[in-house]
Amino acid sequence: MKIGIDVRCLMEKHYSGISEYTYNLLKSLLTIDQQNQYLLFYNSSKPVEMPEFNNPNVSYRGFSYPNRVFNLAMRFLKKPKIDELLGGVDVFITPSFLFSNLSDNCRQILIVHDLSFELYPNFFTAKKKLWHRLINPRAMTRRADEIIAISENTKADLVQIYQVPSTKVKVVYNGINQIFFQPIAASQLDKVKAKYKLHNPFILYLGNLEPRKNVATLLKAFEKISNQSIDLVIAGSQAWKYQNLYKIWEQSAVRERIKFLGYVDDPDRPALYALAKLFVYPSIYEGFGLPPLEAMACGTPVITSFNSALIESVGDAGLLIDPHNVNDLVSAINNILTDEDFRNRLATQGLSYSKNFTWEKAAMAIQEIINRSNL
Repeated sequence: MKIGIDVRCLMEKHYSGISEYTYNLLKSLLTIDQQNQYLLFYNSSKPVEMPEFNNPNVSYRGFSYPNRVFNLAMRFLKKPKIDELLGGVDVFITPSFLFSNLSDNCRQILIVHDLSFELYPNFFTAKKKLWHRLINPRAMTRRADEIIAISENTKADLVQIYQVPSTKVKVVYNGINQIFFQPIAASQLDKVKAKYKLHNPFILYLGNLEPRKNVATLLKAFEKISNQSIDLVIAGSQAWKYQNLYKIWEQSAVRERIKFLGYVDDPDRPALYALAKLFVYPSIYEGFGLPPLEAMACGTPVITSFNSALIESVGDAGLLIDPHNVNDLVSAINNILTDEDFRNRLATQGLSYSKNFTWEKAAMAIQEIINRSNL
């Protein structure tokens, strides 16, 4: 079987969210499937570096059309057709909502991460809103032959908001990269400490800086916690509408104890999680929520939100709070930092729970869907 996969997200310099998902899933899928032929599609008018997959059944098919022309042509002229550019495929996998156009007889598996843009449009810029409008996610869900949702919460949103038949959607949970389960050498911990100048104990947030992640509430809560000798470390790329965070930081009475690290390279992330006394992820909405599980895999206790898919991904292994209530978050942080037994119990529960989520398990489930789609 010839399987096409849209890997345009892997052209990004720094992976997060969908690009990280696509890379890890593809890596595991190619490990377990040596039979089918995989054609990896991307397009860029500029030179790009793509990750290497040396499997004999894998090949890149790159094109150099100007992206704006290419995307708009697919949207309004209904050409070119990606499967035809690839020389024909039996199944085409689209790993998120993207500009896409396929032949009527080409089977499509669409992976949906969340519908945050439908539920919380105020969190997005005008440019992002226009992008989603042009892509027309609702139409994409109708066109797809099968849909993979990364959580039961996302599946429920698809059924309720887009009226997608429940039978059309299969839930396949994300996995956790095995690097987060590996023992971390003391030398690596010291290296990361020195690299990011982490001299004091710290609370960690890791994720993109955008309104939905609700980092503003964390900044406000940190100012109120009882422990005055601990720092707050915020790691992640500046996504959109992040400027307000720096205004809150500038006005904070404890600004000297708050550090913004920017994007953190993959090799440093396990050590960063492991060094943290506590990981806090007060997101308003998640299609899954991988960072809390990564922190758990590194043995770090987690506070996250009692909402959306976070209830599924974290279960009862983390401390769940109301992300709209600053005092609720303050109380949760104080409880964990002052009660060592509670902190250790959360860390143990989290490590055990996180082992349920592997990319191998996700890849096997998706391989089954691929094989079924060709029957």
